[in-house]
Amino acid sequence: MYDPIQTNRRAFLRQAAAGLTAPFFIPNLLSAPRDGLRLASFGASNMAFATLDGIATHPKVKLVCVAEVDSALLGGVKKKYPDAKVYVDWREMLDKEHKNLDAVCVGTPDHMHAPMAVSSMQRGLHVYGQKPLAHDLYEVRKMTEMARKKKLVTQMGIQIHSATEYKTAVQLIQGGAIGKIKEVYAWSGKKWGDPEPRPERTDQAPSTLNWDQWLGVSAERPYLKGYYHPGEWRKRIDFGTATFGDMGCHIYDPIFSALQLTSPLSVRSEGAAPNAHNWSVNAVIHYVFPGTRFTSDKTVNVTWYDGDERPPQEIQAMVGGKRLPGTGCIFIGTNGVMLLPHIKMPVLYPEAQFKDFQLKKVEGVDHYHEWVDAILGKGSTSTPFSYSGPLTEAVLLGPLATFFPKTTLEWNAKKLKFKNSPEANGHVRRAYRAGWKVKGLS
Repeated sequence: MYDPIQTNRRAFLRQAAAGLTAPFFIPNLLSAPRDGLRLASFGASNMAFATLDGIATHPKVKLVCVAEVDSALLGGVKKKYPDAKVYVDWREMLDKEHKNLDAVCVGTPDHMHAPMAVSSMQRGLHVYGQKPLAHDLYEVRKMTEMARKKKLVTQMGIQIHSATEYKTAVQLIQGGAIGKIKEVYAWSGKKWGDPEPRPERTDQAPSTLNWDQWLGVSAERPYLKGYYHPGEWRKRIDFGTATFGDMGCHIYDPIFSALQLTSPLSVRSEGAAPNAHNWSVNAVIHYVFPGTRFTSDKTVNVTWYDGDERPPQEIQAMVGGKRLPGTGCIFIGTNGVMLLPHIKMPVLYPEAQFKDFQLKKVEGVDHYHEWVDAILGKGSTSTPFSYSGPLTEAVLLGPLATFFPKTTLEWNAKKLKFKNSPEANGHVRRAYRAGWKVKGLS
């Protein structure tokens, strides 16, 4: 059985031998395509377009085809990549095109990430998957295992991982700038939730949208204008993963990287529970992780806040007492404090203590092109599924915990189950609807 804790610890030990600030790499074990990389995209608009475009700007990449369920959203692809074939059914695209492909990128709503990625990996295709890797813990574990088994080059779309801001923050923590870490606080002001019940109505789907294909593996339900597609799905339990699922993989990434965290020991939600169809807002979620050589104790607490919730005033006072950025995290160390705003440079406190501190920036790289280069045999990826899988598992425990307010859920990562809650175990894996079974997942 795959054990992410032991797997990561062995990798981190190897990493440590190379230096504290070395990124977490996995070697490319496959031979490179001879004539560049032939790419397919699941999704063609919004984040899916940003992803395929970020990849296809590499001079060695050709976008061969896309699968998009809403023809009204094809404008960007048709204008910039007019030679790319367009499919509505992603399964048809894979069946017809997989022999003409080397790799795929997945930028659809969360509920379809795993079916598309696993179906692609089954065919030996390299995968760039947007965050979170999948909708359910079980799906993430299967994706991680398959990527390892097939020896594929993978990358999760947490592109700030490769940016100067986060790379510099990781180096500061691992270099001991604020000492050993005692605790961490993280937050996002987004509100991907909805306390209202689902409307009791049925609307006519636009002629451009294949609603059945959009639903994919999820249960059938009426189309509701403005309720799911194209942007509100993150609020809905069956399709998105709440604010934490949206932003947690970004914000917990430098925490995971800097502290070399493994799987959490427990998770506890203090906020409101979701309703029958929608995630709640204003979450407060407490994690306890095993300590590492970068923490001050045998365990380390990492707490998440979203919506209107923020860290306690005494913690905010440690970073100047000013208005916190909309998204970010605070590391509390034995010798100082670091504020890391999202996509901004870290700041060390107390200001008087660090007024003469020389901040050495770490050069960033193109996260999309890093994946392409790794497939072509040049270097390796920094967020392969061997890293981003356990990270995503930890993040997805947060939304799951909100179903059980004020209950400490004890987690056994090796067995992919909770030690003390059979009810919570029922949320680790969902059933796919009839006719949508996926080899390797169903």
